[in-house]
Amino acid sequence: MTQSHSDLVSTEWLAARLAGPGLVVLDASYNLPAAARDAAGEFAAAHIPGARFLDLASLFDPGSPVPYAFPSPDQIAARLAGLGVGADDTIVIYDDSAIRTSARAWFVLTASGRGKVAILDGGLAKWRAEGRPLESGTPAVTPATPAAFTPTTRVRTKAQMLANIDSKAEQVLDARSADRVYGSGIDPVHGGQNGRIPGALNLPFSAVFNADGTWKSPEELRALFAAAGIDLARPITTTCGSGVTASVLLFALHLLGVDSAALYDGSWSEWSADPATPKAQGPDA
Repeated sequence: MTQSHSDLVSTEWLAARLAGPGLVVLDASYNLPAAARDAAGEFAAAHIPGARFLDLASLFDPGSPVPYAFPSPDQIAARLAGLGVGADDTIVIYDDSAIRTSARAWFVLTASGRGKVAILDGGLAKWRAEGRPLESGTPAVTPATPAAFTPTTRVRTKAQMLANIDSKAEQVLDARSADRVYGSGIDPVHGGQNGRIPGALNLPFSAVFNADGTWKSPEELRALFAAAGIDLARPITTTCGSGVTASVLLFALHLLGVDSAALYDGSWSEWSADPATPKAQGPDA
C-alpha cells in the first residue's frame, strides 16, 4: 500500500491481488465535454483485467435542480449491484481522466456509508506506463444483491453556502485553477464569468499530485493546505466547477485524517448561474 494508507493503493499492491476473491476494480473515468473523449469506448478498448465500468458520468440525481447532482442512496445501490459488487467486497477505483474522477467516485461511495473503498495511486496511466496487463471488451458480471446506502450529511446546498458567507462557520476552498477563481474573463470550462464565492480560498486540485500522477505525501499535502490558508482543525467545504475536482481535495484531506469536510455539490456551475448570488471577481475582490 502507498503511504501506509489503506485507501490509497499502489499498482504493485493491486497487481498482486487482481485475481483474489472479494476485490472489485471499478473504472471511474469521466471526462469534460471539451476533452472529446469516450470513456466507455476507451474502457472497452483497454482496461485493467477484470475491471468494471462505473459510468460515473451518468451516476447523478436527474431529479435535482443541481447540475450533476450527488446521486441518491438507491441510485448508488442499484449501480453497484448491477456491476456485481457485493456488500463485503473491497473496491479499488481508478481513472484515466485529466480531472481525476476516481476521487468523485470515492467520495460518492464513502460519504454514503460504503466502507473498504480505495483509489489506485497513479491510475490507469501509471499502470499502463509500467507495462502491466490490459484487457479489452466488456466483462460479463452477475448482478449482486443491492447493499444499503445512507443519505450523505457531507453535501452543502446553495442556501447553506449563502448562509455561510455571513457566519463563516466553514472555510470554503475552491479546487479550480487560479485563473478561473481570480480571473475576470469567461470561464473556459463551463462558460459564464470567472469568479468565486466571496471569502473562498483556492487550492488547485492539480497541485496535490506528483508528476507521475501519484498523490503527494501527507507532509506535502499538509503544507499545501496551510499555504492556501486552510486550518485543518476547522470545518471545510470544497467547491469547484461542478463538484468533481472538489472531491480531489476531499480525498487529500482524508489522507490527512480530515473526514468531516463537505462538498458544495452545485459548485460554481450553480452559483454563477444565479443572478442573486454574490460573486467575487478579480484578484482583489
